[in-house]
Amino acid sequence: MIEQPIISAKQVQKWFRNGKIEVHALRGVDLDVAPGEMLAIMGPSGCGKTTLLNCLSGLDDFDDGDVAIDGTPLRTMGDKKRTKYRAEHMGFIFQTYNLLPVISAVENVELPLLVTGVSPRAARRRALVALDQVGLADRADHRPAELSGGQRQRVTVARALVNQPAIVWADEPTGALDSKAADDILQLMRQLNTEHGQTFVIVTHDPDISAACNRTIRMHDGLIVPAGQ
Repeated sequence: MIEQPIISAKQVQKWFRNGKIEVHALRGVDLDVAPGEMLAIMGPSGCGKTTLLNCLSGLDDFDDGDVAIDGTPLRTMGDKKRTKYRAEHMGFIFQTYNLLPVISAVENVELPLLVTGVSPRAARRRALVALDQVGLADRADHRPAELSGGQRQRVTVARALVNQPAIVWADEPTGALDSKAADDILQLMRQLNTEHGQTFVIVTHDPDISAACNRTIRMHDGLIVPAGQ
């Protein structure tokens, strides 16, 4: 029996329009991602990598084609349902951390749970477990400004994982880090993928991340380039 892809994209197209200027960002992308796969998306700047990630995850709308997550077409979900689904089943790691500076690490990590209605006590407990997973249990009460760049990205990873998501989307997760911190984050993602079977889709320029993934696709001018080209 063939396992159903957890992510399936068929002929996805996306345009950006600004007045008379029109950019065809995705030109009919087909992609299937298996459950538990760790996938790298590479290519030159402006080729459509981040646009593809945003359309696959439901952060952005697309103009044509279909995307299904675990068999459910995104087109059948309204905005509220899509937002709720992302909060409950997906995690996001961005290059810029996106941490709230006025609250502590543990408060940043528990936010996605509180938004989905988890009780404060349960959210705090799960946030502390997530911080322990990324090696930051002793920094739970520190605010982002009191943490190094690598530690801040670990908090971001903990926040992405606190809801035990089926899919983790990462956009240049090591782009703002020095080589040691970048390697630490890479090894952490690899460990979590192996131990928990979560699907990772990672936009990156980093060949080390590509080498650690199960598969790498390359994009050029809004299309996935066939392997070997």
